[in-house]
Amino acid sequence: MSPNIINQHAEEAAFLWLLRDAAVHQPHYDLEDLAELDERIEAHLDGLRLAGDAGWEIAQQALFWQEPGEIFTAAVLAFESHQTERIEAVLELGMTQPELVRGIISALGWMPFDKIAHPVNQFLKASDAEQRYLGIAAYAIHRLNPGQHLDHAIADENINLRTRALRAAGELGRQDLLPKIRQQYQADDKATRFWAAWSATLLGERQEALEILKAFSQSPSPFQYRALSILLRSMDATDWLRTINPEWLRLLIISVGIVGEPTQIPWLIQQMEKPEMARIAGESFTFITGAALDDEDLEGDKPEGFKAGPTENPEDEDIDLDPDENLLWPNPAQAWWNKHQTQYHHNTRYLVGKPITTEHCQQVLATGLQRQRIAAALELALMQPDAPLFETRAPGWRQLRWLKEQQA
Repeated sequence: MSPNIINQHAEEAAFLWLLRDAAVHQPHYDLEDLAELDERIEAHLDGLRLAGDAGWEIAQQALFWQEPGEIFTAAVLAFESHQTERIEAVLELGMTQPELVRGIISALGWMPFDKIAHPVNQFLKASDAEQRYLGIAAYAIHRLNPGQHLDHAIADENINLRTRALRAAGELGRQDLLPKIRQQYQADDKATRFWAAWSATLLGERQEALEILKAFSQSPSPFQYRALSILLRSMDATDWLRTINPEWLRLLIISVGIVGEPTQIPWLIQQMEKPEMARIAGESFTFITGAALDDEDLEGDKPEGFKAGPTENPEDEDIDLDPDENLLWPNPAQAWWNKHQTQYHHNTRYLVGKPITTEHCQQVLATGLQRQRIAAALELALMQPDAPLFETRAPGWRQLRWLKEQQA
């Protein structure tokens, strides 16, 4: 195999990983799309595997760029090789930045667990907290229980390890750890308090955990949306919506979609008439009603003159990307709602057109778009607090296997 072809496999694997990293949270990808993207990544990884040592050498050289896609590619090859020097080469560079660590964890989540069990178990036993972090994260992303290692990590002095362990406890349905989780409610750092409350809520805890989440939901931070996403699903949230700062209109529109109460549809239709909020309001409309804009003659055109995100003007100070780039523009939906509103009942929460039940959430996991699937996974976990949270970021083939196991 020529060096040019090997280089192409390495570059494409890294690039497609970046696409995938974004796709798992995108509104226009479903599980079938994700599985197809994963197959493309795997095909380029296969090319590097077939190249043998030459494939590894090129993947290792690409580590120079210090990008997570390149870290992911090299990490897959290194862990599959079981060669200590290759694994150490990836860890030496990949553990230097949080974004690069994500590439390593993604690689550990990509491979079947039996292929990584030995190094991951060595990580769990390491004296270095960052390696124990890798071990906990690898078990969690495979939805496997690391046992006592998780118990100890929840109270570790290292914040990164402690917060990842707290999150893993919720992801894995470890209700036995609730007493230790509660001990972290009053921690000094925000991340520890948040993930303690997040996991406790998933595990069936209410009251104090929800009060902590309410505090996070009322002030801008990296945890605000996550707090709202689980809080609004865990309480009678219709009145709580009124406490959200009206200046945070976008967040309020998203929150209405989370709550799923059809009484909010007329208000959402009003927001769909505002160009800057139209697309996100259309997504929340679909979250509740299940009406796909492109299937119900509800898809519109981009308003003339509307601009979102950065422009080509070098003097434009607005460099933020358009957050709704992959959402459809809605047409006026009042006529549709007038025709269909009798199908929806007050005081009932809906997700993609149907009342929220275990069976319906499982169906959304199988057929919904990624953001809808993430919502369905949370709803299921809240209904089944002793069961693992479905991992919607896992490789498509693994998710398909999990869904078949659930149906069996």
